[in-house]
Amino acid sequence: MSNTPMAANPLTRAVLEIDEYASGLGWDQPARLFALVDTARLKAQEPALAAQLGLQDESETTGLTPIEQDEIPAGKALDEFLGTIAWPDAVAGCALTVERLMLPPSAESSVPHGLSETKLTAWVAQHPDRQEVRMTVAVLRDGSRDCAIRLREKDSPTEVLTGPELVPGLAEALAATFVD
Repeated sequence: MSNTPMAANPLTRAVLEIDEYASGLGWDQPARLFALVDTARLKAQEPALAAQLGLQDESETTGLTPIEQDEIPAGKALDEFLGTIAWPDAVAGCALTVERLMLPPSAESSVPHGLSETKLTAWVAQHPDRQEVRMTVAVLRDGSRDCAIRLREKDSPTEVLTGPELVPGLAEALAATFVD
C-alpha cells in the first residue's frame, strides 16, 4: 500500500491505508472490519505474522497495522454485528469500511416523514441527488478516532476527505467494541 499519503499520525495513516486497499477492490463491496495493532509490538511478539504481512523490512517503529478480519455475516445488521465483538488486549483499535448512499444537506427538507427504515432506504436510493460513498472509520482504545470518506463520483486518492468527526455514530459503535 505504498501509495498511501503520509499523514501526521499513525491512525490517519491507517485509515488512508485501509481506504486505498478498499479502493483497489472496487465499488459495491461488503463492509470490511479490521483490527489495528501496534506495528512495533507485532514485529516483536509475532515475527512470523509480521513477515507474512510484509512488515519485516519496514523501518518505521511507530504505526498501526490493519489486519482484515473474517467477513461480516451477510444479512445481519451492522449495529447488531458490532455488538457481538470483543477484542483481545493486543488489538489497539479497529476500523470498518462500508459503502452507503448519502444525501446532501439540501435534501433534508424533502425527506418524507413517517417512513419505515426500508421505505426511507428506497426513497434515498431513488433520490436524484444521492451520492455513493465509502466510509472508513477507525477508533483506538484511548478514544482517538479518524475517518475517511470517498465519493464514488470523485474516486481519487486526492479527493478523500479525512477528519475525526465525519461519521460520529459509526465511530461510537466501533468504540463500544472496546467497552467491557
